[in-house]
Amino acid sequence: MVEIPVKMFVQGLLKEAKGAVRVMSCLSSFQKEQVLAAMAETLLAHSSEILEGNERDLENISKELDQQASREWVERVRISAETVELMATGLLKLSSLPDPIGEASQSWVTPDGMQVQRVRSPLGVLAIISDMGPLVTVNSLAMCVKTSNVCVFRGGSEWLKTNGVIVGYLKNVAEAHGLPPSGLMFLDRPSPEAAMELVKHPQFVNAVIPRGKSGLRKGILDQAKMPVIGYDGGLCHTYVDHDVDLPLAQTIVVNGKVQQPSASNALDTLLVHQGASRHLLPGLIRRLLQEYRVVLKGCPITVSMLGMQEMTGHLGIQPATEADFGTKYQSLTLNIKVVKDAQEALAHIAQHAPGHTDSIVTRDYDLAMKFVREVDSSGVLVNASTRLNECEAFGLGPEMGSNSHHVHHRGPLGLVDLTLEKFVVLGNGQLRHPHPVPQAYQDAMMLSSKF
Repeated sequence: MVEIPVKMFVQGLLKEAKGAVRVMSCLSSFQKEQVLAAMAETLLAHSSEILEGNERDLENISKELDQQASREWVERVRISAETVELMATGLLKLSSLPDPIGEASQSWVTPDGMQVQRVRSPLGVLAIISDMGPLVTVNSLAMCVKTSNVCVFRGGSEWLKTNGVIVGYLKNVAEAHGLPPSGLMFLDRPSPEAAMELVKHPQFVNAVIPRGKSGLRKGILDQAKMPVIGYDGGLCHTYVDHDVDLPLAQTIVVNGKVQQPSASNALDTLLVHQGASRHLLPGLIRRLLQEYRVVLKGCPITVSMLGMQEMTGHLGIQPATEADFGTKYQSLTLNIKVVKDAQEALAHIAQHAPGHTDSIVTRDYDLAMKFVREVDSSGVLVNASTRLNECEAFGLGPEMGSNSHHVHHRGPLGLVDLTLEKFVVLGNGQLRHPHPVPQAYQDAMMLSSKF
């Protein structure tokens, strides 16, 4: 059988998705709660089949890799029964959250009697392109169901079989509960060309959401012809002031860098006031090097202060370049820079704005408020880890990435942020005046049998 060319295949997929928008927008809250609960049930019931699909993905890992690389790939791709349980738990939690669709954020009556409301409605067709695992697959499809959006999902090629099995079961449940067959679409073409084709058709796709590393996001930003939301770009800084609780500062820095280094809100650059540097950095750096094997890159002051640690058998500190201070790592690499005061720290952060998350550790309330006002970032925290700039930590439920740039919504994207507001107006014959024809003449025309 001849395979349909990628361009034609993707366009056909998107046309079907566009046709499902009206049906998805009419789903009731009860209907969506029921389908999400049923999805959780079916994943648990078919856990063995999902794991079998994952085994096929594991078999497809290249045999030409060396032993270490092969082991890392296996660890990355493998899922377990516990992973499936996490998927089901996430679906049940999402089912219980309030439905944002139809919610009126404002309502008023105009002087001429019109009732005006700002009402939340779906974005439409969302193309979600991920290089992450099946947990993200289930989360993405489920959030689109909850917000009545049509989802066209393309996952990482290393989980092609696993995702295919998962999406197959989810689609069957969705259709059994009244969702249109093309409400949840899965692009099963693993080639990069297929992913890039998704973002070239603004007549079908309302927005694209990249979920993954910086290379994926950059490729989508360069190619997309429609809005890109959920872009986790922007650097993360923590500034430690001279007036601090040193154990608190050290704990916040370690958490920001090490808790999940691949996260978009993981710490990239640590800025330390020179008055606190000699008290904070020696112990902190030893801990980062010895316990967590973090690759450290420092400014000349940091290197001159602590470079001798290289002689102790540890990794030591590499001199940081200007390019390093502009790099978003999402790995166990951290820049350290000693600054003379808070103003220099603010200037450094501004140079790399807009940022993803920036944090200040200080006892000075006035300085903290100055930091909050001046820093151009999607999230600004005081005495807290950068890792907390996310929907779950804020009590907002699951999220679909985070926006650091100045469009749509800034910060983590929860359910509400996958919607738009439209005006809904209830009138009883109101007109915009002056009316173009005399009222009597209009009435005569309407009543005449000649018209």
